[in-house]
Amino acid sequence: MRIAIIDTSTTRAAIISDGLREAGLTDLVIIDHAAGLAAQIERAAPEVVLINLENPSRDMLEDFFAMSRVLARPIAMFVDQSDAESTSAAVDAGVSAYVVDGLAKQRIKPVLDLAIRRFQAFSRLQAELAEARTALADRQAIDRAKAILMKRKGLDEPAAYALLRNHAMRSNRRIAEVAEAIVTSEALMGDMP
Repeated sequence: MRIAIIDTSTTRAAIISDGLREAGLTDLVIIDHAAGLAAQIERAAPEVVLINLENPSRDMLEDFFAMSRVLARPIAMFVDQSDAESTSAAVDAGVSAYVVDGLAKQRIKPVLDLAIRRFQAFSRLQAELAEARTALADRQAIDRAKAILMKRKGLDEPAAYALLRNHAMRSNRRIAEVAEAIVTSEALMGDMP
C-alpha cells in the first residue's frame, strides 16, 4: 500500500515514516506541502494520505480540507491543537481520522487502519445512498409513465406496467429508461392528440 506523508516538519515526517516502516509498510512518499500539493499527490498516486500539521492556521486547514474533499482516498490528519469548528470541518471534508495531540510512532498504524476502515464504511454508505436515490428516481419515472399510459390508452395500473415491462424487454432496456422516455415525450408533446 502506497502512503503519502504530508508534514510541515521533516522531523515529524521521519517519526511517521519510522512508525509505518516498523509496521511493515514501506511504500512511502514524502510530499512537500509548500509546493504544488495536488500535483504531487496525483503523481504519487497513494492509496492513503497521512497529514501532520503542528499548529495549523485556519487558512492552512481550509486548504487541506479543500484537498480532502477532492481526494477519493482515506486521509488521516494529525494536529497538535484543534477546536470544535476545525474538527467539524475535518469531518465534513472527508478526513477519515482526525487526531488531536496524538502523534506517536506506535499509534500511527492503528490510526491508519482506522482511517481506511472509516473511509470504506463511508464509501459504502455513499454508494448505498446513490443507489437509493437512483431507485427512487426510477420509481418516480415509472409511476409517471404508468399514469401517462393509463390516461392516454385508458389502461389500469397493472396493464400500464405490463406494457412498460414488455416494451423494455423487447427493446432490451431497463423499465426506468422506457419510463423516462415516455415522460420526456409527454413533456415535449403535451396535450397533442
